[in-house]
Amino acid sequence: MNPDTTALRRARIGVFGCFATSGFVMGAWAAALPAVDARLDLGEARLGTVLLLIQVVGLGTMFLSGKVADRITTRQLLRWIGPFTQLALLAPAVAPTYETLLIGAAVYGVGVSFVEVGTNAHSVELERYYGRPIISSFHGFWSLGGAAAGALTSFGLTMGLGSQTMLVAAGLACAVAFAGFARPLLPPPGQAQGGSSGAPSKAARIGVGLLAAMFALGIAGHLIESGAIDWANLHAARVLDADEALAPLSYTVFGCAMTVLRLAGDPIRARLGPGPTMFWAGAAATAGYALVLASAAAGGLPLAWAGWILAGCGIAIIVPVLFSAIGEAGGSPSQIAVVSMSGGAGLLIGPAAIGYLAEGTNLTVGLLVPAALSVFTLLAGPITMRRLLRPAPDAEPKPEAATVAR
Repeated sequence: MNPDTTALRRARIGVFGCFATSGFVMGAWAAALPAVDARLDLGEARLGTVLLLIQVVGLGTMFLSGKVADRITTRQLLRWIGPFTQLALLAPAVAPTYETLLIGAAVYGVGVSFVEVGTNAHSVELERYYGRPIISSFHGFWSLGGAAAGALTSFGLTMGLGSQTMLVAAGLACAVAFAGFARPLLPPPGQAQGGSSGAPSKAARIGVGLLAAMFALGIAGHLIESGAIDWANLHAARVLDADEALAPLSYTVFGCAMTVLRLAGDPIRARLGPGPTMFWAGAAATAGYALVLASAAAGGLPLAWAGWILAGCGIAIIVPVLFSAIGEAGGSPSQIAVVSMSGGAGLLIGPAAIGYLAEGTNLTVGLLVPAALSVFTLLAGPITMRRLLRPAPDAEPKPEAATVAR
């Protein structure tokens, strides 16, 4: 039996809230670092170690979190574990030493893996109830949550509030908020329709080769994004000699374009389908990076901004399409966790892959890495989608979609 329209709406609002809250916590961690650095006298190397530890621990425990979700369902994972992960903001707030901050960062890394897998897998399950694309907008709310954290931190500091006080208040508030948002979440479609567990249908045929292809596309997507996150502003300053006040806007225009397209991307994907959406997303990212690379020779900052906007539009829906497609193919939370792991891997590989190449040559050459991966996405994305969503010979009929709540 499918849930009614009201239950679907409430569950969707809950998932929006879980994404936004976890994005807020991530943004608050980043915004707190300057104050933590000043309080504990960390320096660049120790700060980098803290950030690296979060990524490494998160990546290392992500597959485990998928297995846990397989066993207890994503709804229970988010209800039981999600609120506690939001309390990770207490670590940068009260850690008395660098060593205790490292412990807090490791705990936060575990929390990131469980919440990321839980929210992504649950969004896939909810999309199966709706019977149409809804995942992209959830990722847009994650971005909005991170932006809100940075803005509120800046406002609070301007008003004279202490960083530690704000972090403690934010951690407690986010824990309560996440618990509230997780309450209306639904059981997996298999359970709701009378099954004994949340396991996907046996008709699902996602082999190692397809999972590897999805993982590679996920790394490509995150590396393309990393090119903008880590290097857009530096490209403007070092390559284009942009004014100090204008250079930071390079990532801003990229981030705004990406957020807007994520919020509006579901109707696009519903109209085009997964394969064509991957093609056009890769094409937009490729064209965007082409303009960025060309701006060094002619066009300067305006052409680079146009390129970053195009790249942001392209990258916005690559990862949501991957999650949606693996869910449509009947993937389990642990298989979705494999795609989630590509994010951590991409964020670990990206700065080194681009940075070391740029160090040996120049930043324009370094940005050829995300440009080439944009072409890879354009070519490999549609092929992988067709293979993933090709019906198995013995596939069971799809269950009828629930009445869609608008």
